[in-house]
Amino acid sequence: MTEEEMRKRLEMLRIEHRDLDAAIDALTAAGASDQLQIARLKKRKLKLKDQMALIEDYLVPDIIA
Repeated sequence: MTEEEMRKRLEMLRIEHRDLDAAIDALTAAGASDQLQIARLKKRKLKLKDQMALIEDYLVPDIIA
């Protein structure tokens, strides 16, 4: 995967992460009783965050001081 592809993938993950956040907030505000669905969305959101962190770590090299 090239750096440009990784940046595009990172942006797509960020958009999906924001969308999930909005969906979780909407379900919670609506008083949704389906806690299982909310839990699944939160789990998916955490997986996205992990994927974003991996890509960001690859794109931003460590600086040895």
